[in-house]
Amino acid sequence: MKEIFNKYINNEIKLEKWQKIGIICLVIVISGIFGWIYEYIFYFFNSGMKQFYWRGANFLPWINIYATGSIMIILLTHKTKKNPLYVFLISAISTGILEYLTGLAMYKLMGGIRCWDYNTEILNFGNIDGFVCLRSVTFFGLSALLLIYCIVPFCIYLSKKMNRHTFMAFSITICFIFLFDEFYNLLFAKMLNLPRSAEIYKNIGIKYMDYYKNK
Repeated sequence: MKEIFNKYINNEIKLEKWQKIGIICLVIVISGIFGWIYEYIFYFFNSGMKQFYWRGANFLPWINIYATGSIMIILLTHKTKKNPLYVFLISAISTGILEYLTGLAMYKLMGGIRCWDYNTEILNFGNIDGFVCLRSVTFFGLSALLLIYCIVPFCIYLSKKMNRHTFMAFSITICFIFLFDEFYNLLFAKMLNLPRSAEIYKNIGIKYMDYYKNK
């Protein structure tokens, strides 16, 4: 593992195309789950430690913007990962831009609906229009260090140690399950007039975080 890590940091690691695909699939799943756990815990404290709320818009514990951000971080820090400070700064700035633009686009396209609103949350210093704040970008920057120096090397290690077919079958299958869940709730449910995760979870009594409207 140490040898693989050193080669990875120095951009000396050689990966086949199938390994890269499998690693990306695993990163998408892990980072999305990581983001869900973070928000699940954060909004417990944000509610005054009174209630846990299901976050995201899926049946499974996964949030898409964290997966998107993780791939972006890997691409942007590929040549600078020898320096953790650069990784932190590049990640904090780029994910802050991603968060702001995503929040603004959703607000404009969805008629004033926000999936998050830092105007109403704790630790919202540096808040810009409710879409991004200093706490969020600092957390994203710190999470990027975990991604670049722990998660990605571990995924590379798995790709090197596991049987090729086993690794590909596992990584692609689990990624497909999470992405199918995402597209079902994002597109298929509306197209086929089927219930989305939010409707089902609320009906069975699970506390679900509602979207913010016109704030």
